[in-house]
Amino acid sequence: MNIKQMVGEKAAEYVEDGMIVGLGTGSTAYYLVEALGKRVKEGLKIKGVTTSSRTKEQAESLNIPLVDLNDVEKIDLTIDGSDEVSADYQGIKGGGGALLFEKLVANASEKVIWIVDDSKMVIRLGAFPLPVEIVSFGYKQLFRLFESKGLKPVLRLDDSKEIYVTDGGHYIVDLHLNTIENPIELAAWLDGLTGVVEHGLFLNMVHTVIVGHEDSVEILDVR
Repeated sequence: MNIKQMVGEKAAEYVEDGMIVGLGTGSTAYYLVEALGKRVKEGLKIKGVTTSSRTKEQAESLNIPLVDLNDVEKIDLTIDGSDEVSADYQGIKGGGGALLFEKLVANASEKVIWIVDDSKMVIRLGAFPLPVEIVSFGYKQLFRLFESKGLKPVLRLDDSKEIYVTDGGHYIVDLHLNTIENPIELAAWLDGLTGVVEHGLFLNMVHTVIVGHEDSVEILDVR
């Protein structure tokens, strides 16, 4: 069993009968959804809220009942991966392009669990490029602004070298920052820019981080 599978299956143990569960996106969340599909087959009664079309297709193939985010008052628990987790448990997400839907689902959740392998645990955020989801109209204006601020923006392309388009119909610019000295300040600045839909700084959001090591799983209770 690989590390991602270990933490995905461990996280599935936190899901209880009757829960509304936010289902994350990415290579680690894939194993969570697989484990939940197995439990549903064995009789677990849950409803899932998905964070991407990919996760939706996977969940449907496993007969996990799904509901729309609009149709729930709150989500009991969301489980998702993270691209980086800092020593003070702030995160960068969005490497898979689902950051907007992931943040909407997380914000509606009573509890958030991140599932990662130990390579994602860092002292400070920033080595992983920070995704910023922007509207397509006039996107080069924002791109040039990021360039002028020395943020080293790169427009994300898909596998066929076309501009990558999110499930929400937007573009993503990845900022290559190396180190983010003040994530809260940067998040506030990005939040204030017209044309920025969302960014990949997930701050003061996680309750538990499940970290996979080569031969063990570590549970870090944040709050």
